[in-house]
Amino acid sequence: MGVVNSSTEAVGGAQARIAERPSIIVRCPADGRVVGQVPDMGAEEVAAAAESLRREQVEWEAIGFAGRRRWLRLFRDWLLDNQDRLQHLVREETGKSWGDLSMGEVAVAVDVLNYYADHGEAFLRSRSPHPHSAAMLTKKLVVERRPYPLVGVVTPWNAQIANAMLDIPAALMAGCAVLSKPSEETPLTWVEVVCGWRDEIGAPKVLGCVTGAGATGAAVVDNVDMIQFTGSTATGRKIAARAGERLISTSLELGGKDATIVCADADLERAVGAVVWGAMHNAGQICVSVERVYVEAPIHEEFVSRVVELVSQLRVGMDRPDEFATDYGAMLTATQLDIVETHVEDARDRGATIKTGGRRASEGSFYEPTVLTEVDHTMACMREETFGPTLPIMKVDSIDEAVRLANDSPYGLSGSVWTRNERKGRAIARRLNVGSVNVNNVLTNVFQLPVPMGGWGDSGLGSRNGPEGILRYTRPQSVISERVALKSELYWYPRTPGRAKTMARLTRVLGARDWSRRLAR
Repeated sequence: MGVVNSSTEAVGGAQARIAERPSIIVRCPADGRVVGQVPDMGAEEVAAAAESLRREQVEWEAIGFAGRRRWLRLFRDWLLDNQDRLQHLVREETGKSWGDLSMGEVAVAVDVLNYYADHGEAFLRSRSPHPHSAAMLTKKLVVERRPYPLVGVVTPWNAQIANAMLDIPAALMAGCAVLSKPSEETPLTWVEVVCGWRDEIGAPKVLGCVTGAGATGAAVVDNVDMIQFTGSTATGRKIAARAGERLISTSLELGGKDATIVCADADLERAVGAVVWGAMHNAGQICVSVERVYVEAPIHEEFVSRVVELVSQLRVGMDRPDEFATDYGAMLTATQLDIVETHVEDARDRGATIKTGGRRASEGSFYEPTVLTEVDHTMACMREETFGPTLPIMKVDSIDEAVRLANDSPYGLSGSVWTRNERKGRAIARRLNVGSVNVNNVLTNVFQLPVPMGGWGDSGLGSRNGPEGILRYTRPQSVISERVALKSELYWYPRTPGRAKTMARLTRVLGARDWSRRLAR
């Protein structure tokens, strides 16, 4: 297992549009090179951007779903036409392997765009409930879905295009304007995408982007009508608190500590391949990465042996475009690299065995793929989110023990179960306190767009995907009209004994569910 580094040509575009002002320097974590910069925008600039988007939103909502869909489909085509350029830029600011890049980002964006273009109109369609009682038969009821005028979308550093595009297409198609704020660690690609929407497609100016650090994100929360945040639980709590003060709607997709349960009757070849990929893809820097594994005792030794063999073959580094010389790339931040190293050292000090890996590279922000055994819940690697290329494996005596340990966590994003018996797998899934469960797969819940994807507990509030993925950007508006325009309603003025008696009789006749009470005086 070696560490591969390679220099590459500079990728321009986004940084060329940046004026002279306080800025944030963006470096490639693989080798520390400066690859661009973005402005560190203040609260006044964020407020101005929000006000501009609000003005544009009025017409955006008015053109209807078909009009908005036309622009979103052009956006999809632009992403496909510029896929190589965008992937090069992602690679520069993240240090990802080319293999990881080819598996996601633009592909996810295109899938989400097509899904809501095809189904969003039906999800948003107004509905006409029937009156709930005979007394209300003169009323016509309609429930419309009205968009929040301005939605804020704040995204993390691990997947610049995919994280934003899991949420933004639905908000735009619902009729919202969107003020986006990418992570200050990896802002360049998303700035380029928004420039594509506004300048190259020439779409209505309802998708904006502000850049900066934490204060910029806080200003976004202070200027929007609804906030979608993806990131750490600690930051999510702060956003939820501020949103609560402002009484605005919030959707949070936060951290995870996803558990995998491997039953004694599992297909070991498939389970090993999936678990290794699920733990190491993107250097483990995915919210739904496999973070801990519980294996039944009869197959534990063989499972560990196969996992170690496969992990030992993984190649780490930032390869050249289309080279596919490495399997995963850099840890994106020095802080995250320190967390991974701390978790591994803590496990070792508490009695865990490092079967392979366990060290950071001598150059660049890389960490070896690491397998840990003899782990338990006193160790940080089994309790806290690692977000790195580690795979702690714990032997259990029964599925009951595995379920208990899997649920021994404040997080509840997703998980997986491995068994040849699908009914058994579903039964185990129903016992796990998580928002999504994959039976005989990992990570795939994120990409199943018809079903909700959201976390429980410290993993968040709300969900993306499915009908809820677009309805959360709207508010229900009830419209009640008259089927028959009577001159007066029984309960209007004037109040008279006769009207009161009639109301009392109607209450009995229409409200009671037995004839003795209906006929009683």
